[in-house]
Amino acid sequence: MLMQSHPSTVQAKAILFYSILFYSISSGTIWMQEILPLVLNGGDLTPIHTIPNWERVPWLEEKQLARVLDRLAYPRALVSHFPYNLMPPSFCASKAKVIYVMRNPKDIMVSSYYFHQMAGFLEDPGTFDEFMDKFLEGKVMFGKWTDHVKSWRNSELGDRIMYITYEEMVQDLPASLRHISDFLGCNLTEEVIQKIAEHCSFKSMQNNNMSNFSLFPKVYMNSDKSPFLRKGIVGDWKNHFSSEQLTRFTSVISKELESESFSLPWSLD
Repeated sequence: MLMQSHPSTVQAKAILFYSILFYSISSGTIWMQEILPLVLNGGDLTPIHTIPNWERVPWLEEKQLARVLDRLAYPRALVSHFPYNLMPPSFCASKAKVIYVMRNPKDIMVSSYYFHQMAGFLEDPGTFDEFMDKFLEGKVMFGKWTDHVKSWRNSELGDRIMYITYEEMVQDLPASLRHISDFLGCNLTEEVIQKIAEHCSFKSMQNNNMSNFSLFPKVYMNSDKSPFLRKGIVGDWKNHFSSEQLTRFTSVISKELESESFSLPWSLD
């Protein structure tokens, strides 16, 4: 998510919130689109109740960015699914800060599978086993999960980047909000932290038409096939993976990350 201070300041600052996965809620993208405006504006709920999330935190890779960017109040934020190597040169030369949201890839794959079922602009995922093959081979939008993670974990952005996991946010959202607030220098009070946590709960977002994509035509997002905000839990992969699929998935991911110096925050077994 890219946040810029007002252009009248001596040097524009930016915050880039970046979710690791290719689609929406799969790794917490939509959740962070709800959280960041509230953190940046001190807990004012007006934006999340009056502006669709794709306009309050627009996508770097979408054409509508040019249409909505100048309407955003400063500081402003952008969201993207780009791997690091596709980020524009202006980002690399900026003071942008990055919040990179990671999630257990098994849960990512499950969430992506259901998103493919309801998103009319994506091809049918086929069976769960067929979709697993596509996921592991990188035959999905934005390529392999392992390549994406490696690109940002090896980006050498130093203190410009903060890593957080979906699992941390589910386990203790107020603690995650404090971490985000400190990283962005917002210094939110405990009262504001609790207020944001309450309004960014999964249930609250499900009931918010500005966040649940119910405003989208069904030809693009058909919630009759699968809810856009489906479960919002950790470990749903256990309800989908067979023992053979788990072995295959773990083997491929582990092999592709075996030479990396960083470690994942979850077990793949």
